[in-house]
Amino acid sequence: MSIASVIIAFVVAMSIPSAITGFCFWLLERRIQRRDKEEAEAREKRQKEVDERESAREKNEIYIIKGVGAAIALGEATAKAVARIPDAHCNGDMHAALEYAQQVKHEQKEFITEQAMKAVI
Repeated sequence: MSIASVIIAFVVAMSIPSAITGFCFWLLERRIQRRDKEEAEAREKRQKEVDERESAREKNEIYIIKGVGAAIALGEATAKAVARIPDAHCNGDMHAALEYAQQVKHEQKEFITEQAMKAVI
């Protein structure tokens, strides 16, 4: 055997393990990329579910605030209507409750306005 054939055999012998190692790393990299892609898709799905729940919660809070406002308006209208009846004999409790309902309504409106301003700024 000549030196050239020994060198060629040596180079071929060294390239086989390198090729196998390179192939293994390529497979490992593909597996990692696939797993990262699946995790990203799962994260997006969870975030979408969280966003939908948050949207539903916000909508629920809006309906609660509207319901409270409607209840206060109904209470005010009832108290004013009863106060106009001559035989109703409204006591101080009715007037105090009416004033309290109006106070709460204004405080709630101020709070919501304040929160809206904080969200804008």
